[in-house]
Amino acid sequence: MSNYVLPAMVLGIVLYGLAKKIDLYDAFIDGSKESFKMILTIFPNLLAMILSVNILVESGFLEFCIQLLVPFLKIPIEVVSLAIMRPISGNATLALLNTIYTKYGVDHFYSLLGSTIQGCTDTTLYVIALYYGSIGIKNTRYALKASLLADVVGISASILVCYLLFS
Repeated sequence: MSNYVLPAMVLGIVLYGLAKKIDLYDAFIDGSKESFKMILTIFPNLLAMILSVNILVESGFLEFCIQLLVPFLKIPIEVVSLAIMRPISGNATLALLNTIYTKYGVDHFYSLLGSTIQGCTDTTLYVIALYYGSIGIKNTRYALKASLLADVVGISASILVCYLLFS
């Protein structure tokens, strides 16, 4: 059924446009022009975010922070890495979660913990850089602090709930 949803949506849009007597080709071209302007607005912020993440990872600072936290948390380095990377990059944490699944299996405590952290947190820095940057907000005020605090609470709650339910 999922193979038919997208074509059905496109067909529905075309039929709606024809029923309303809308010039579909011109509407499509106008939308494409607007999206190109939006891409040009978002791209510098996205590039800055990607560059910052790469510098953080390649400098070794992130690895240093992870090594400091592992002995205190009593969870493997992969899960600590996932928790630290989650506010920065969604794709990186999905790759880390896949590594945890491969190494321990999907039903292992560490996999369940990683999945719970993935679901209870967000890519805060990515969201703020992309959305705030795309509309030109330079001063995030309390949004960054509140969002990072929410991520810390989500990670802490994930650890607590997983230890209560799965250990």
